[in-house]
Amino acid sequence: MSALTSRIALPPAVLLAIVSTLACGADQPVTVSGPPPPPPPPPPPWQLVWHDEFDSTALDTTRWTWDIGGNGWGNAELEYYTNRVENARVDSGALVIEARQESFGGRSYTSARLKTQGLGAWKYGRVEARIQIPRGQGLWPAFWMLGDNIAQVGWPTCGEIDIMENIGKEPAIVHGTAHGPGYSGANGIGAPYTLSTGAFADNYHVYAVEWELNSIRWSVDGTQYFATTPASIPSGTTWVYDHPFFIIMNVAVGGGWPGNPDATTTFPQTMVVDYVRVYQR
Repeated sequence: MSALTSRIALPPAVLLAIVSTLACGADQPVTVSGPPPPPPPPPPPWQLVWHDEFDSTALDTTRWTWDIGGNGWGNAELEYYTNRVENARVDSGALVIEARQESFGGRSYTSARLKTQGLGAWKYGRVEARIQIPRGQGLWPAFWMLGDNIAQVGWPTCGEIDIMENIGKEPAIVHGTAHGPGYSGANGIGAPYTLSTGAFADNYHVYAVEWELNSIRWSVDGTQYFATTPASIPSGTTWVYDHPFFIIMNVAVGGGWPGNPDATTTFPQTMVVDYVRVYQR
């Protein structure tokens, strides 16, 4: 047996092609082909797992409940959160959260703070809402999430994901932030997003996070502007985003960050929410 034939074993398809070429003449090209390899499977798409389109005539209490009170909420806020329709209602296919200047519960302002706590919480997913925010000095609209273990471990150990916050003195800026033990409050991990023209209160915008294992990404109208991972948080602190979180939407009045309303602020002010949706892989 020759050295060549002892080292090379040609595949049957190649042998067939060579035989065909010899039979048809040496001037015929040899073509060896087969089916292309299958493409890699696409990443699993986001699947809608929970949503409220606010198409009914009243707030769906199987999805939402209220925080109630006027204790400042740890931020020196000035409003009293109520469960009245004057402060939160469904109107013409949208949720309306209304901040009002009125005496109630020993406070000079009222508003609403709605949450899914006890009714819906999710571990990972794309959480988004289409919102038109209010405007004015001292207004503080927010769309955010808290870890559902807050009753057991407290804040900020439970974790907080602020999908969108705006303070009235910054009409063209929204903020996305993660808070956890050792990086909370003013030390939260986040970034602002600034409109090129106009104010966020002028129109609806879609605010979202895509939250997966070891990653949270923030976007406005489909444009990602910030992301964080366990490597982003301060050394010696803990990544606390591997358990279910519930959703909160509110409009605060006053507080240490936005400051108080002044003579330029008009009331009532409304945050109008077209929908809230939760997707998962």
